Amino acid sequence: MRRPKPRLPRLPRTRAGQRRLVQAVMAACVLALAPAAWLYVSTTDGLRTTADVPRTEVAVVFGAGLWDGEPSPYLAHRLDAAATLYRAGRVEVVLVTGDNSREDYDEPDAMRAYLTEHGVPDRRIVSDYAGFDTWDSCVRARKIFGVDRAVLISQDFHIRRAVALCRAAGVRSYGIGVGARHDTTWYYGNTREVFAAGKAALDALFRPDPRFLGPKEPGVAKALAAAR
Repeated sequence: MRRPKPRLPRLPRTRAGQRRLVQAVMAACVLALAPAAWLYVSTTDGLRTTADVPRTEVAVVFGAGLWDGEPSPYLAHRLDAAATLYRAGRVEVVLVTGDNSREDYDEPDAMRAYLTEHGVPDRRIVSDYAGFDTWDSCVRARKIFGVDRAVLISQDFHIRRAVALCRAAGVRSYGIGVGARHDTTWYYGNTREVFAAGKAALDALFRPDPRFLGPKEPGVAKALAAAR
């Protein structure tokens, strides 16, 4: 017995119906792109380079994956920018925030090791082991580590979202978007940001608690005290 073929939706035949369909499609496109437009407009004043970013006590570096336990090339570029800022005296402490959800995967410790190899003293590095996404990292930077002003470091396709979310979490932020080779990962990251912008808008609006909050940690305050 043959299965009936699924019927395709019929397009409106009248001009009025076609006009309504076009309007509905246009409205859906506007709604889909509105969060990305919000990120672009709201963060333009906060983007800087390693050469012109204001001197700030704390830099926050977001995790970007490990390759065989070492920072991926994308993460290494972020850490290079942080080391450059430290050596130039533009930041005093680096907060590395990333995923440590299982024993065999530890972004913050790998980031710390990389930074120490590139001239940042271990006592000037603070680790956040529960930075599972951008919103969690921003909220934890403010509520757990007491950071109220920071330079954020990420790739250029992600930095606007990071700045917008950290500002929504109460961290006055400047962002440095490091460049990257336009490979498959770069195109994937840019495409992903269009969809991630929607979640970012919801996070900024409803401000949910991160997956893990926990007690306050004095790591940043201690590192700043040691810097003086």
